[in-house]
Amino acid sequence: MSDTAPINASVPEVDVVRRAARIGAEIRNIKLSGDLPDQIIASINRLLLEHKVIFFRDQSHLDDAEHECFADRLGTIVPHPLATTKATTVLDLDSSRGGTRADLWHVDGSFFDAYFKILVLRSVVIPQFGGDTIWSNAAAAYLDLPPSLQRLADQLWAVHNNAFDHAAMARSREADRKHYEEVYSRKIFEAEHPVVRVHPETGERALLLGCWAQRFIDIPKYDGQRLFDIFQSYITAPENTTRWSWKKGDVAIWDNRVTHHYAVNDYGDHHRVVRRVAIGVDVPVSVDGRRSVKRLNVNKQRPVEVT
Repeated sequence: MSDTAPINASVPEVDVVRRAARIGAEIRNIKLSGDLPDQIIASINRLLLEHKVIFFRDQSHLDDAEHECFADRLGTIVPHPLATTKATTVLDLDSSRGGTRADLWHVDGSFFDAYFKILVLRSVVIPQFGGDTIWSNAAAAYLDLPPSLQRLADQLWAVHNNAFDHAAMARSREADRKHYEEVYSRKIFEAEHPVVRVHPETGERALLLGCWAQRFIDIPKYDGQRLFDIFQSYITAPENTTRWSWKKGDVAIWDNRVTHHYAVNDYGDHHRVVRRVAIGVDVPVSVDGRRSVKRLNVNKQRPVEVT
């Protein structure tokens, strides 16, 4: 992996500041809007594919409408399937109402067979301290595996399910637990995904696990837990991550097909609001060409094995 940003005709190299060797770059001197030239939009997409997550400071001019207008230039906007109001595509994540405290490693929406491609997150209210977000490069994690573990991972499939212990994801407040249970568990979804998915644009192989991964298919629970811990440890290895300290008006864009992320819950009762727009969905494909599948007839009340 190169440690220098590529020269780009539309975004000067000097305006691309890498956050870490394997993931993340801050893009400077761009005012995001729906009116950006096609060449700049193409550059943003290319930089996203290379760096997995990209950041923009000083975007406080964006409101919800302009946030949507910009996101729409990157692809087709989609509402969150579990949002209570289907008409809006801007998901409000407000800590005072139980949102934003997703303090476990996860891939957004991986309990769907076709989940989000790209997410555009804008900061609105930032706490006095804490509230960072960490992203990991799941393609770099795969490359770090010994060849024998790569071959094993290539063959494995896992069940992802949103019938999760949300008290674990929102440990500190009853409002957080209630929010996750009402919004994310009111209808249960389950999908079978390959543990290694092939990126449809870059061809990279990336590990697909995170907290929504409930169990491996055809692997006993005890053995599966140990395998999960091994693979997940590569995803969360510090050298495969970047950490962003938010300021008001920041925007982060990440490729949800090749990253995991973690919202650090270290800001106590301070207020934090971020708003998110999702772009596109696709169905993961395994290294042998099989596509993820939706599991039907899921019973919300049945026991769930949480890894």
